[in-house]
Amino acid sequence: MHDSYQRRIDYLRLSITDRCNLRCVYCRPPEELPFLPHEAILSYEEILRLARIALDLGLSKIRLTGGEPLVRREVVYLCRQLMRLAGLESLTLTTNGVLLAPLAEELYRAGIKRLNISLDTLNPQRYAQITGRDYFQRVWEGIAAAQEVGFAPIKINVVLLAGLNDDEIEALAGLTYRYPFHVRFIELMPTDFGAGSGLTGAEVLARLARLDTLVPTQSARSNGPARHYRFPRGQGKIGLISPLSQHFCASCNRLRLTADGRLFTCLFAEEGLDLKALLRQGAPDAAISEAIRRAVWQKPREAPLRPTLSRKCLPRPMAAMGG
Repeated sequence: MHDSYQRRIDYLRLSITDRCNLRCVYCRPPEELPFLPHEAILSYEEILRLARIALDLGLSKIRLTGGEPLVRREVVYLCRQLMRLAGLESLTLTTNGVLLAPLAEELYRAGIKRLNISLDTLNPQRYAQITGRDYFQRVWEGIAAAQEVGFAPIKINVVLLAGLNDDEIEALAGLTYRYPFHVRFIELMPTDFGAGSGLTGAEVLARLARLDTLVPTQSARSNGPARHYRFPRGQGKIGLISPLSQHFCASCNRLRLTADGRLFTCLFAEEGLDLKALLRQGAPDAAISEAIRRAVWQKPREAPLRPTLSRKCLPRPMAAMGG
């Protein structure tokens, strides 16, 4: 399936819940936001039907996101059922790692082999400051459990905040000397939640180049937005994801399905296609498939990122978009 700019669309980020057990300063606003009521969330049966239709259209990769996907009950069951769908080549999961340790083996056996785990600091006190929860040890235990079970690669996602955790760039990158992790530094997306300012990919790259020689490299099975490097003596890799300073709209291959069934063709789109309404009105697969095709054809050439635009300007916070 291609859009009107001849980009091949083969990747679905599938949010299964808007709930999260953290309150990261760059993700959620300081004021409490109501969670979606249970009846507004897609059931697993509805998720599986939409996933099957998407795969029939040519999508081949699905990433489960949230909120925090592991807070949803029976998530392992969903993984097993998704892996049974024809056409699915890759099922991955993004998690904050808090609930990962007791679920790691079950998730691996269900068919997930690669994980993205959010960890913005190696300092437990700072972790509590950034996330609002004292769960650092749980996350580190989850990472250790995932490695023991056999997940590979394990990608560590780091959002850098100037004056808060940017003094840990070298320490976080240093994980790749000791572990076969992919440590990915992600530019802060504008949220207007008072999280402060981020660092550009170029600034991070300059810091890392002073630490050690950086060797550009490629990541197998990946056509994602990260630029990859490694240290000569390292086991793992370093990734830079720069959606603001070096946007990758020209090669964007993804769709996003929110937990309440709205399909977004761009992270910064103001409105999404209401697939849940089609499902619950009894639309046949062909009608849903055609609606998805039309939405993909209208996928914008690039994200409308402007100095005045942020996720606060849009109807959903980042946590409700699946990242």
